[in-house]
Amino acid sequence: MSANSSRAGQLLSQASACVSWKQDVEGAVYHLANCLLLLGFMGGSGVYGCFYFFGCLSAGYLCCVLWGWFSACGLDIVLWSFLLAVVCLLQLAHLVYRLREDTLAEEFDLLYKTLCLPLQVPLQTYKEIVHCCEKQVLTLATEQTYAVEGETPINRLSLLLSGRVRVSQDGQFLHYIFPYQFMDSPEWESLQPSEEGVFQVTLTAETSCSYISWPRKSLHLLLTKERYISCLFSALLGYDISEKLYTLNDKLFAKFGLRFDIRLPSLYHVLGPTAADAGPESEKGDEEACEPAASPPQATPTSLQQTPPCSPPPAATNFPAPPSRARLSRPDSGILASRIPLQSYSPVISRGQAPLAPTHTPEL
Repeated sequence: MSANSSRAGQLLSQASACVSWKQDVEGAVYHLANCLLLLGFMGGSGVYGCFYFFGCLSAGYLCCVLWGWFSACGLDIVLWSFLLAVVCLLQLAHLVYRLREDTLAEEFDLLYKTLCLPLQVPLQTYKEIVHCCEKQVLTLATEQTYAVEGETPINRLSLLLSGRVRVSQDGQFLHYIFPYQFMDSPEWESLQPSEEGVFQVTLTAETSCSYISWPRKSLHLLLTKERYISCLFSALLGYDISEKLYTLNDKLFAKFGLRFDIRLPSLYHVLGPTAADAGPESEKGDEEACEPAASPPQATPTSLQQTPPCSPPPAATNFPAPPSRARLSRPDSGILASRIPLQSYSPVISRGQAPLAPTHTPEL
């Protein structure tokens, strides 16, 4: 250790020190170059920070080239400064290329800010999703059909970007599809990846629409490979289907004037057209719902109708038993609200609750 320290001391003592300092200072180009280098090294992070960093360094090293050529007259200063300036300029060109490559179209950028950014989806993950649909925006003219009931195969998943789509079945309107909602989420969830099927509803554009579409096989391959994207689509599709179900629930509320729960088994036939054999009975129920002075329901016990008006009230143990709800037939469950008088719902409405389903409801 002592030998190494003595050797280092000898080298320092033999080195020539500055005997006299230079009286005149360097030119303005030299000082400008150092100021630009100082500003460049104070740059921040991120894309714009990199632009600032390499831009200032490029300008500073170019000033060093000019200083070395005109003032210092040193070839080594010129070569090193020129090399560093070229490296910084190449890095700037690479940043511009990456920024232009990562730029999304206006529709996809708005879709990311509306649908994915609130869920904190990484931009790189979103680009993989967009790349799966080949970055194509498709259009539908007014009254153009997207899918025909019983004919169009289920081979894609589409998301509406603008416009409004009408969903109908057997000519009966069901609900609308608005921007940033999936157009065929129930059909997508109804089939396994290896299964095939056709649409059970008709989708027609009421206005000029634009949408993006993922091929079924390509999207299934992406969901199988990326677990995060699979969880994201599962959440988005589940929310979309629930919104469609609540839309149908609100349709029942507007039709009957009562807040029903779509999960009740007794309301199975209210959602769509009833069977052909139950058609006249269903129409009769609708007429009874429109006439406030309708006759009392047929389910009223005969003992109540034949009781004399002046007879003394029977004992508490002799009250007539309520009609058995198990006797209601399957078609009657579809017109339950139209056959029961509104007076029977008064205690339920006052409590702000929905009418309950029959206790013994036939299995669907």
